[in-house]
Parts: sequence; structure tokens; C-alpha cells
Amino acid sequence: MEKSDFIKRLVDLRVAKGVSARDMSLSIGQSAGYINNIENGVNYPSMTAFFYICDYLGISPKDFFDTETANPTKAHALLAAAQGLSDEQLDNLISIAKGLNRR
Repeated sequence: MEKSDFIKRLVDLRVAKGVSARDMSLSIGQSAGYINNIENGVNYPSMTAFFYICDYLGISPKDFFDTETANPTKAHALLAAAQGLSDEQLDNLISIAKGLNRR
């Protein structure tokens, strides 16, 4: 993943969570401008900080790099909600998702 892609992914995931860069920085125990510096290409996070970022966003590092899934937190919530559904219900859910995907 290129640096610009890393930055875009971080911004997209942070915005999807509805949190400011400052609040996120402070929540992961960093200075107020930490996430802003990453998003502006000044720094990359350390591996430890990256794991804190993923934990804060409620995703795994794999989810972070899976750019095919725009909002992994909601995708996980949908999967959890689908657990225990009958085959017929799952077929209906798949049909709905396919229909929404065409729009």
C-alpha cells in the first residue's frame, strides 16, 4: 500500500467513525496533532501505534488494508446480525444486498 493510499484509508475510516483527528490522537494516548501529522504525510505510525489505531477504529490490521470494504466496522456488524438466520433469511438478505449494490 502506497503512503497516499494509507493516508486516504486512515482518513476514510476516521471520518466513518465520526471522530476528529485531534480526538482520535488523544484517545490513543498521543499528542493532539499526532493523527493530523500522519494524515498530512509528515509521519507514519509505529507498529504499536498502528495497532492502537486499529483497536480504536474497531478493526483488525487486515481490515485496515482491505480497501475493498469501505466500512469494515459496519460489515462486521452486518455479518454478526446475519449469524443465526435461516437459509431462507440469508438468501433474502443476499438478494437485498445485491439489489442495493446495483444502485
